[in-house]
Amino acid sequence: MLQNLTRIDSLLDELQHGLKTCHLQPPLQDRPYPASKVDQPPLSDNEQRHVAGLMRVNNAGEVAAQGLYRGQSLTARDPVIKAAMNAAANEENEHLNWCQQRLSELKQGRSKLDGIWYWGSFTIGAVAGIAGDKWSLGFVKETEEQVYQHLQEHISRLPESDQRSRSILETMKDDELQHAINADRAGAAPLPKVVKLAMTAVSKVMTFTAYRI
Repeated sequence: MLQNLTRIDSLLDELQHGLKTCHLQPPLQDRPYPASKVDQPPLSDNEQRHVAGLMRVNNAGEVAAQGLYRGQSLTARDPVIKAAMNAAANEENEHLNWCQQRLSELKQGRSKLDGIWYWGSFTIGAVAGIAGDKWSLGFVKETEEQVYQHLQEHISRLPESDQRSRSILETMKDDELQHAINADRAGAAPLPKVVKLAMTAVSKVMTFTAYRI
């Protein structure tokens, strides 16, 4: 259906998607909430604040991934790549739902800067798509590999008793690794080292800020 949209219609559709991603909770899709059957003792106040900070960072990362994929889809040249980017964005919606469910359980909100993470990543994705599909896929591969590493670190920083958050992050980690593998198989180009370093630097800024705001 989106193939019949004019350029203005497409931009309006992206604006609507961005607003929904930054301000609404996506519905659950095919898989159940990973923590739905996990029981654990209550967390202390300090533990609860710490876990909420980690989950806020993970939610912000998923918001950024949405922006990256949608920007890439908008400027992708190959219809197959465009469809794959939209599919990846839809899959990340599931992770957004899980992160926000956990934040609600912890009585905490998402990052107030989600709009910055989304539209900044959207711009990067659109530029990558203009550069060419192999570079676009390269950004996907590098993004997912960095997210995988962040999730591993966050799992190690969870309180030992917090099995609910652990079950969510473990499932997300497996998904992100598969996304990176899929991008590599689809023909991702290796990104220059300076680009990888820049992505790491931006990720650190987002991690530091979203944990607190």
